[in-house]
Order: sequence, then C-alpha cells, then structure tokens
Amino acid sequence: MASWHSIPLQVLYQVLGWLTFISWAISCYPQIILNFRWKSVVGLNLDYKLLNLTKQTSYLIYNASLYFSTAIQKQYFEKYGFGQMIPVAANDVAFSAHNVIMTLVVLFQVAIYERGGQKFSKSAIATVSVIWLIATVCFFVALPDHSWLWLISIFNSIQVCMTMIKYMPQTLTNFLRKSTDGFSIGGVLLDFSGGVFNYSQMAVQSIDQGSWVNFSGNVGKVLLSLLELGPKRMKKPESRLSAQVQLMLQINK
Repeated sequence: MASWHSIPLQVLYQVLGWLTFISWAISCYPQIILNFRWKSVVGLNLDYKLLNLTKQTSYLIYNASLYFSTAIQKQYFEKYGFGQMIPVAANDVAFSAHNVIMTLVVLFQVAIYERGGQKFSKSAIATVSVIWLIATVCFFVALPDHSWLWLISIFNSIQVCMTMIKYMPQTLTNFLRKSTDGFSIGGVLLDFSGGVFNYSQMAVQSIDQGSWVNFSGNVGKVLLSLLELGPKRMKKPESRLSAQVQLMLQINK
C-alpha cells in the first residue's frame, strides 16, 4: 500500500474529507427539523426517501467493506496495483453510516406524522425489491470464488443509479403541487459544496500519488460528486403561512 509523499497534501486530504462529511451530513437535518416543527411530512415524497434508503445502504456497504476488509483491499491492490491507495477514507464511511441513520429517522417520522394520504407507490416498492434481489443473486455469484471486490462494485453501481433516480418522485411532487412546501431545500447548497469538497479530496490524493487510479478505482464516488455538482432547479417555496394554512386544511379534511 502506498504512503503519502507530502504531509501538507495529506493534511489537506483529511480536511477536505471531513468538510465533505460535514456538508453532506448537515444537509440531512433541515428536512428532519421541518418535519418535527410541522409534525407533518406532507410535501415530502415518500418514494424519494424509500429509494434514498437503498442508495445510502448500498454506499455504506461499499465504503465499509473496502475500508475495513483486508481481503477486499488485497483484491483491490491486485487489480489496480500495490503502489496505490484505497479510494475510501474514514470520512466516507462516517458519511454513509450517518446518512443511513438519518434516512431511517425520516422514515420513522413518516410513520408517526401526518402524511396527507401519501403512501409508498407500487413502482418504488418494486424498484427497491428488484434491486435487492439482484444484489442477493450477485452475492451468491461472488461467494464461490470470493469475488468480494466485484460484489461491492455492484453496490457502488447501485448507489450511483439510485442517486440518479431518487429525486424524480420528489421533483414530480413539487411540479404537481407547484410548491416545495414541506420539502426542505436548505440542503441543496450543502449538497453542492459537499460535491466540490469530495471531488477536490480525490484530486489531492491523485496529485500526491501522481496517479489517477483512485478515480477509476472508485467510479461511484466520482459520479456521486458530479451528480451533487449538477444543477438542482427548485421552485421558490411559498410563504410559511401559506403552507401552514394548506396543511391545516388537509388535516381537517
């Protein structure tokens, strides 16, 4: 396993990594706080959170497996070279574990707060079921030869795919309601800044090592950063008073 050539770059790598964690971790809280204050999840699309749970869980499996498993690390070095560093840092594991927990907290809020008649759609349930069925089949395919690096790369691909589609239900909900009331957009800028920090962290490692293998060796992290940097067009929310009036009307129906 390679070591750092520059102490300043190593320090910068750690700083950028934890700035990524802070940005993406804090982005979870505005929605939780909004749900708690209103005692309602009206305006938050439930399918979005269901798809997001699969995304975050898949990313946690990939990060934790590559970071902690010496067997998987050995397979990584055999594929990309023993002079390389693994492309997963402690902040990646912390971020994905934190987001799994926060997503479960939101789903708990879904269970106890006013939903306005919302429920998980059959298409979202079917999508999640098919994805986990595929993951299970891949596990048994990898089991005989212990192809664990290939298996966790499947989970990394799953998290990228889920990142691309998870916002679609929420976007459709915002469009149909002509409002983002009930959906916190406070995390959008934090998502963007987290993507910048994440991409910069990978670049710092590549500069120090004189190799861009950590990009090709963790395509999922690269695509995740690019997706978070992508445009997120949100309609300006209506006033809070308007939202509260609408919520009371829905509750009284």
